[in-house]
Amino acid sequence: MQSQISEAQIGVLVVDDHPMLREGVVGAIQRQPDMIVVGEAGDGAEAIMLAKSLRPDVTLMDIQMPGTDGVEAIKAIRHQTPDARILVLTTYPGDVQASRAIRAGASGYVLKSSMRKDLLHMIREAHAGRPAVCAEVASEIARWSHDERLSERETEILSLVAVGHSNKQIAWRLAISIDTVKVHLKSIFAKLGAVDRTHAVTIAARRGSIAI
Repeated sequence: MQSQISEAQIGVLVVDDHPMLREGVVGAIQRQPDMIVVGEAGDGAEAIMLAKSLRPDVTLMDIQMPGTDGVEAIKAIRHQTPDARILVLTTYPGDVQASRAIRAGASGYVLKSSMRKDLLHMIREAHAGRPAVCAEVASEIARWSHDERLSERETEILSLVAVGHSNKQIAWRLAISIDTVKVHLKSIFAKLGAVDRTHAVTIAARRGSIAI
């Protein structure tokens, strides 16, 4: 898709791997007199290509997509266009995902559950060069801002716990001892304030540290 755009309109590139969701977002934007959809992409690689050719004013970027994910696409787009304004549109309120996206260069973060309330306002905020983070995500970031992050190894172990692996299976899979797995789990519980494995997985998934 490529539409004629006037100087008074905000040109938006919509990136999401779910066609029905894209259709809903596109419809909402196209009803705004000051906005126009200049393109649609179903994955990160296509988004990078279209962002380069279309130069949208604002890109709406899903995070979890097959192939090149949203965070990697944000990095690539900002590398080729340093002043690109990218608004993350996602299901997940987790502070870890939000922080990764913002560190990669995102201008803001909007939950799909709050699209009707926040999306159009956030597009205008991002276009104006102002931070655009919805209240629920901002609250999650503030809530966990002083907590220690899980290490790469801890995240790897908890991801295996999430799919039902025992300590013995994790140790074999990662070529470490069972005692080392237990030490990592103890550290994970302490960092997350979790009482057991299930609680740790629940907290980490909500924060976006792991995907389940």
